[in-house]
Amino acid sequence: MSIAYLDINDSNLQLWSGDRRLQSPGYALLEGREYRFGTTARAAARLRPRDVSTRYWWQLSTEPLQPALGPARHSADLVHAHLQALHKEAGQPGELLLAVPGSMHKEQLALLLGIIQQCPFSAVGLVNRSVALASLYRADGPLFHLEVQLHQALLSQLQSAQGEVALQHTVALSGCGLLQLQERLVSTVAAAFVRQTRFDPRRRAETEQQLYDALPAALRQLQRSPEVSIAVQGYHARITRTDLQPASEALCRSVNASMAEQGAGGQLLLDPVTALLPGLQQHLPGILLEADALPGCWPPTSHGWCSVRNRWPSSTACRNWGKTRYRPRPPQRKPRQHRHPPRRHGRRRWRPPIYCGIITPSLCGRTAPISAAAGSWQKKREAGACAATAAGR
Repeated sequence: MSIAYLDINDSNLQLWSGDRRLQSPGYALLEGREYRFGTTARAAARLRPRDVSTRYWWQLSTEPLQPALGPARHSADLVHAHLQALHKEAGQPGELLLAVPGSMHKEQLALLLGIIQQCPFSAVGLVNRSVALASLYRADGPLFHLEVQLHQALLSQLQSAQGEVALQHTVALSGCGLLQLQERLVSTVAAAFVRQTRFDPRRRAETEQQLYDALPAALRQLQRSPEVSIAVQGYHARITRTDLQPASEALCRSVNASMAEQGAGGQLLLDPVTALLPGLQQHLPGILLEADALPGCWPPTSHGWCSVRNRWPSSTACRNWGKTRYRPRPPQRKPRQHRHPPRRHGRRRWRPPIYCGIITPSLCGRTAPISAAAGSWQKKREAGACAATAAGR
């Protein structure tokens, strides 16, 4: 039975299965009654913001979704659907080794294992992804790992000694997630468009989505050249590396302040996404990790890791972990198709009452004023009433 490796970082989930390497950002898009994940959902984030969710990995729980997103009851349903989509695309491996971020607390890990228990594969190993990545470096002493997630950054302090790596401390850096960094970069680029071409790409959802889609390629080009041209709907703006450097200043300040508070110097390991931020490596010198480095720290065994230790439960084999019971969302029935339109129930439509008696001169063709017509009608009614009284006597 084949074993796959799953790296859980919602900014870019990665799954290695044999020769396949899948990448799927933590975006969920509602289409009808079904969901699409990854790059397809990310490409519609600005076009259909009410149909896209990006918080289900970060806020994994069984609390009701706020706001609601289709038939999913809570974020656990979206995680379950995302895992099944990845499993199907990877060729349906039978076993998975999981690398999870340090921001997931024990209740979320138990829920994640409960979700996997309802999937057509089993989890045979679990490790902190910062510990696994740090185990690739044999140098003894303190280490730091900077991980950029969608809604926050995570700084993990580790200790390496005698071939073993232990997790010491984890700090969440709010406001420094990938989405916040992208927002600052896009604001700078949009201001350059307005300044150079008098065209604002953020006024319409279509052009704003084009700007977000063009940003990664532009950042990769800035790694090789000091200036790049970005095109949106026929308009061109030139952006320099210096223009985008202020976008990462908040992240640099947070990392330096956190490392100073912990009072331990050490080598800093940087996630690959940080290489796209102009000027960050000058302010935060460290070792840039490779995007496909994680499978190299996993031995070919199916029940645990060698030379990897952390402060979670003693065994890394998932069979010794507690699991939170999870029941998948029941399949949705298709609505019944009526041959004829259904009959409407409820209160009848209000209609004005029909009054019998006074007929206006415009309706009967007379030219007499209304007061005269009403007066003559009143006299006839009184005369009829008197005749009926006399007949009764």
